[in-house]
Amino acid sequence: MSAGEIAAGAQVASGISIQSAPFDVAAEIARLTQELQGRAGAIVTFTGLCRDEGGRLTGLELEHYPGMAEAEIGRVVESALGRWPLQAVRVIHRHGLVAPGDGIVLVVTASSHRVAAFEAASFLMDYLKTKAPFWKREHLADGTVGGWVEATGTDDEAAARWA
Repeated sequence: MSAGEIAAGAQVASGISIQSAPFDVAAEIARLTQELQGRAGAIVTFTGLCRDEGGRLTGLELEHYPGMAEAEIGRVVESALGRWPLQAVRVIHRHGLVAPGDGIVLVVTASSHRVAAFEAASFLMDYLKTKAPFWKREHLADGTVGGWVEATGTDDEAAARWA
């Protein structure tokens, strides 16, 4: 099954965006719902937000390699489409400086049934958290720039379940 088709032959509504601008979760869901025209029985969304880490952070700076990041995310979206019967996949990832409370990443999956949509969204997030070519650096409340943030052991364990 390719990114452009599902088993029934209908087109998959999918997209990948890497952008500095904030995203509108409700607008993304509405757009996808309209595109699907009743084909999906479940839409699952995950929004990852920037935390202030107890007041320690004023923001998180995200860097990526343009072109490479989109290609790598596209590859994992293809993998998700091969594993689950999805009608849609949408991934938006921010770059630049993101303030606490603002969205960093949005993953939207749609399928005929909820289990496939939930599992695919979880699979995609585990990949994005551990393997996607993004680098995050903390901006601290004291005005300094902190270190680069690494995936945690818990993140790696979550991603390993899909191997």
